[in-house]
Formats: sequence, C-alpha cells, structure tokens
Amino acid sequence: MKHPLRPLDILREPAVRSALAAAWEESNPGLIGGHEEGGLVVLNDDEKLSVLRWPVGEGSRIKVPTHHGCAVNGRPIVATFHTHPNTGPDFLQEPSETDRRGVRDDSELKGATFVGEYVVADEMIYLVTPSGAVRELDRRADLLG
Repeated sequence: MKHPLRPLDILREPAVRSALAAAWEESNPGLIGGHEEGGLVVLNDDEKLSVLRWPVGEGSRIKVPTHHGCAVNGRPIVATFHTHPNTGPDFLQEPSETDRRGVRDDSELKGATFVGEYVVADEMIYLVTPSGAVRELDRRADLLG
C-alpha cells in the first residue's frame, strides 16, 4: 500500500468496499426503521487494510468505541465510517454538524494515516476530513456496487 493513503483508494480496496456495502445493507436503509452501522478501517502490519465494525447503533445515533492514539490494538486507524440509512424527509443524508464536530474535535483521531470519516448515505458517500470539512466522494452505488 502506498502512502499517503487517499480516500478514494481506500474505498477501492475490496475488504473496505465489501465491509461498507455490508454495513449499508445491515443498517436497513429506507424511510423508516433504519439504524446506523459503522466501523474503523485500520492498517495491518502487512500494509493491508481491514475493517473493525462497531456495535450496532440506534436510529440516527451510534457510539464510537475507544480509539486512543488513533489506533486500535496497535493498528493505525486510516478512516472511520458510519451509515445514514434513514432516507425520510426528516433526516439528513449529508454529514451533520455533529458528525463534522465529532471528527474535528476528536483528539484521538489525529494520526498521520487518518484521512477522515466516510458517511455512507442513500445517494452519496461523503468524507468528513480531520478538519471537519465535508467532501462528496462519489455515488454510493458507483463506489460500493
């Protein structure tokens, strides 16, 4: 894996793409009844990426597990992700201000390899950068299949 890691290259890795697609499906997307799913993308000793899933969220909330020093079990975190499965008119698809602040203000997500948090929504995959800025990356269906 070449460094620095780029957000779209991370999403093109089969293990990451598969895990985000599964999280989207498992979050029960639709007008009602969805719940957030999420996880961490980490860099293994062999330079390959793997995904560690978080406990299931409730509705439009999810709890992020402890991640001291932008690492889990000694493996650097390169990205975090969560879904926005509720597609009704009362729900945001793009990252919320809470999402943006959560990434920007988390002092434990300031590692050299961390690119930000992916927000997987119905139409689009967004990236919340470490500074809290939001970028549209591409259509979810195009990136995840």
